[in-house]
Amino acid sequence: MAAILVTGAAGFIGFHLCQELLRRGETVVGLDNLNTYYDVTLKEARLSQLLPQANFRLQRLDLADRSALNQVFATAGCDRVIHLAAQAGVRHSLENPHAYVDSNLVGFVNILEGCRHQGIQHLVFASSSSVYGGNTKIPFAVDDPVDHPVSLYAATKRANELMAYTYSHLYGLPTTGLRFFTVYGPWGRPDMAYFSFTQAIAQGQPIKVFNQGQMQRDFTYIDDIVEGIIRVLHHPPQAIAVATTAQTDAKVPARLYNIGNHQPVALLQFIEILERCLGRSALKEFLPMQPGDVVATYADVDALMEDVGFQPKTPIEVGLQRFVDWYQGYYG
Repeated sequence: MAAILVTGAAGFIGFHLCQELLRRGETVVGLDNLNTYYDVTLKEARLSQLLPQANFRLQRLDLADRSALNQVFATAGCDRVIHLAAQAGVRHSLENPHAYVDSNLVGFVNILEGCRHQGIQHLVFASSSSVYGGNTKIPFAVDDPVDHPVSLYAATKRANELMAYTYSHLYGLPTTGLRFFTVYGPWGRPDMAYFSFTQAIAQGQPIKVFNQGQMQRDFTYIDDIVEGIIRVLHHPPQAIAVATTAQTDAKVPARLYNIGNHQPVALLQFIEILERCLGRSALKEFLPMQPGDVVATYADVDALMEDVGFQPKTPIEVGLQRFVDWYQGYYG
């Protein structure tokens, strides 16, 4: 059985995805550079759960290293790729733009070239709800305009979608982009609000509540995300007629989907739930809107439900309690 290449295997989503693929009997080649954007020991702890498993092997390299990545493609024996590695973080992109160019643009074209030359059957890649920018129409639908990103991170994710479409058009490479909506859960990213809120409340420190708390997020539990990714992986897009002004009979095996909970939660309600899970009250510091941030996210997931049977099922109360239980166990 051919292996599945998962980039970003030491990351939050990549770790959970690898665990589930291995549980299902797949062979997984994980790729990660273990960068220092957040705590490397957390990434190493995730990997410690994966490395002992017989069907998993890790390649540590940077996506921007084209020759090393080409060597992985040539020797890994993979027929499908799930590309999750990226420089993450909206606010970080305001301070370190070149990290996003190297990882999210140069790295992604290297992935596309590897897929093209190795005849990969399906590339599933991570996009983001951030591509919707300041859109006010909700829920966000995949065919909504996405031409006004409000951060460089968002711009790189939109660029990835366009680059993937081009490779599908030119070379017939089946590609599926998934626009993730605020993924949370055990082993999560410390830079995410739910994680930093938990840490601060547990330590009796104030939490920073931006836009005076007038925010909504479509929080999506990690297990629901992983189930959706695997369903998509097994349904590569077919070459379908795409109506465009330039070429109405183009046949391009490319798809984009939203993947979210379809249940946005108000930030202040989210904090109340987190307080109940922790059994402690939060000290709130209300602040104005941050540059690059958006007021609300809300995913229209009808297409993903219809095409692959995606059905998010984890309520925020359940998912947050699982996260808090993990956090308290991991950090003591």
